[in-house]
Amino acid sequence: MAAMVATYLSRAGFEVGQVHTGVQAVQTVQAEEPDVLVLDLGLPGLDGLEVCRRVRAISDCYVLILTARGSEDDRLTGLAAGADDYITKPFSVRELVARVHAVLRRPRTGLPQPEAVRIRGELTIDLAGHEARIGATPVPLTRTEFDLLTVLSAAPGRVLSRRQLIDAVWDTSWVGDERIVDVHIGHLRRKLGEEPDGPGFIETVRGVGYRMVDR
Repeated sequence: MAAMVATYLSRAGFEVGQVHTGVQAVQTVQAEEPDVLVLDLGLPGLDGLEVCRRVRAISDCYVLILTARGSEDDRLTGLAAGADDYITKPFSVRELVARVHAVLRRPRTGLPQPEAVRIRGELTIDLAGHEARIGATPVPLTRTEFDLLTVLSAAPGRVLSRRQLIDAVWDTSWVGDERIVDVHIGHLRRKLGEEPDGPGFIETVRGVGYRMVDR
């Protein structure tokens, strides 16, 4: 299966490498700094979820989990580990190639970035430097988390639905569980030092979506 996926991605114009254990995956990401990691969960030595967690600590590459574990709990666990997308077996290789293309289109021209730096209270968002800081302390965000922060901070006070956030950050053609937004917003809020139901930079508007607090 790895060989088949590699062949199709190569035909689509990507430079592709393969490794077959979890330890090799982490070592290769650290050494080669890929743009995208297509990750099976059923790996020997170190399972895919642990690989995803370790990769998240050293890289902001996009992670697409590819697995036979298709239950709702499995999908949410994978996303909680830091994955950007989740594809279950049996799968369409054409869909996989399309998903890889979709993540690599970020940041899109439609992503609102009119100014170089945004300041929202104690939070500074450096769009050019792709960095967020609270006061003078950098906040280590993945690409997806930073893109969500960019979209929300473009219109403070405006509520954006899950679908609107998916269209802006993932892709207008993206199909899947829209709760992927909730998982990444949860990661983002924790990194910004917010409590789940406490005040912070991002508010949940129940039944509608999310908004950046207008400060």
